[in-house]
Amino acid sequence: MKQLSVEHLLGIKYLNKNDLELIFETAAHFKEVINRPIKKVPSLRDITIANLFFENSTRTKLSFELAEKRLSADVINFSAGQSSVKKGETLIDTVNNILSMKVDIVVMRHSNVGAGIFLSNHVDAKIINAGDGTHEHPTQALLDSFSMREALNSDLKGKKIVIVGDVLHSRVALSNIFALQLQGAKVKVCGPSTLIPKYISTLGVEVETNLKKALEWCDVANVLRVQHERMDIKYFPSTREYTQLFGINKEILDNLSKKIVIMHPGPINRGVELTSDVADSDQSIILNQVENGVAVRMAVIYLLAQQIKR
Repeated sequence: MKQLSVEHLLGIKYLNKNDLELIFETAAHFKEVINRPIKKVPSLRDITIANLFFENSTRTKLSFELAEKRLSADVINFSAGQSSVKKGETLIDTVNNILSMKVDIVVMRHSNVGAGIFLSNHVDAKIINAGDGTHEHPTQALLDSFSMREALNSDLKGKKIVIVGDVLHSRVALSNIFALQLQGAKVKVCGPSTLIPKYISTLGVEVETNLKKALEWCDVANVLRVQHERMDIKYFPSTREYTQLFGINKEILDNLSKKIVIMHPGPINRGVELTSDVADSDQSIILNQVENGVAVRMAVIYLLAQQIKR
């Protein structure tokens, strides 16, 4: 049986193209499973998974939990907001306490960059990074690529993808750039210059500050949320001005010379990044992304669990 080249899913930058293809192939199988009348498989009946969310999350946490339950794993949910972390317990203490319960896989979201890497060096369990600071969010990038391939009905070699919006604060953007480049796609970013990181050109990514030009160029627009909660200063004059320059509405899409695919990792600030008639249109694959998120996360968990030595 084919195996991943890595022992943990810490970031897309540690994967190779064969890893991506294996994850997509496995996810396609699980997508078929979750569309059957009986959506559960007994694959991980003897595996225990701990979900450690040190940052708030609704969609990612629910998606992982559903994926784990569809695979018949035993699931422990841990939310730092209601835990001893508030009393000063360290990350290692918290995890060791959970591992003493004989946990096999840890899914972790943490506000510190590299938290998953730190953990993988100290605990004997498979680690899946569900987002670390503004660094990476690998499963989101995997489900985004999987959804693009489905929508375009082809692989992504030579396809043109633009990432629009708050690239600076986005872990989704960085993971997507790595994943898209591994598959041979062409990537541009578009947004206010204050929200484009200075290092972006070192990744071989072009910057386009004109939204209409960016949309005319691309096959797929992956639109990011403006992350007000990560902003300690003002990066643009007002939300209204941001929307006028970088918000996508139906009129803009209808005036393009071709039909493009619209994506968003959610949650959407409706009326800011996208108007409702775009988010709910036939060009949007936002709900497919949600469905594919469960299948892709099932694939990642299943493939890492295959490496656990009993």
